[in-house]
Amino acid sequence: MSDGGDALVKKYLLTGLLVLVPLVITLWVLSFIIGILDQSLLLLPQAWHPDNLLGIHIPGLGVILTVLVVLGTGLLVRNVFGQRLLEWWEHLLRRIPFVNAIYNSVKQVSDTLLSESGNAFGKVLLVRYPHAESWSLAFQTSVPAEVTRRLAGEEYVGVFVPTTPSPVNGFYFYVKKSETIELDISVDAAFKAIVSMGVVTTPEAVAKLKQTN
Repeated sequence: MSDGGDALVKKYLLTGLLVLVPLVITLWVLSFIIGILDQSLLLLPQAWHPDNLLGIHIPGLGVILTVLVVLGTGLLVRNVFGQRLLEWWEHLLRRIPFVNAIYNSVKQVSDTLLSESGNAFGKVLLVRYPHAESWSLAFQTSVPAEVTRRLAGEEYVGVFVPTTPSPVNGFYFYVKKSETIELDISVDAAFKAIVSMGVVTTPEAVAKLKQTN
């Protein structure tokens, strides 16, 4: 086969991979998530299990059950009775050694990230990290009152600098607000840039970064 033919085959292979790899990975992730959520069906009595009622296994029914449970829990705790029930349940958990430490830690994180009034990752910033000659994307978080008191004087902000390509890990520290640059981009756009290692980014972020140099 000629060099031109080899190049054409490689081109077709690359095009096929660009189409199939994201599709296969997406289907694999969805299959993995659905498989986990289908485990919620084990909470049902054996006689109510869809496999027994229908005679066949239908993937995804656990997703529907999970959504209904989450939705029902949200509706329940929105009224006075639900609030009292939630307070009683949390009071019970906090009286159990070891369990209370896990529950309190997880609840604090979830309240911060999921609360309607929370300000987690409210702004996307540029901070000088890991050295003074480089810039990294960061998310502004809150600063504890004791830290604010200790750092009295110039205003500081708490920042979380995620790692690439896994943004669930990273570093949390405090920097002077005057030494940060606030970007006019969404948190989703910043996450895309981090996960893709800069392959998927926004023109606004690039332009803003160039202005700082």
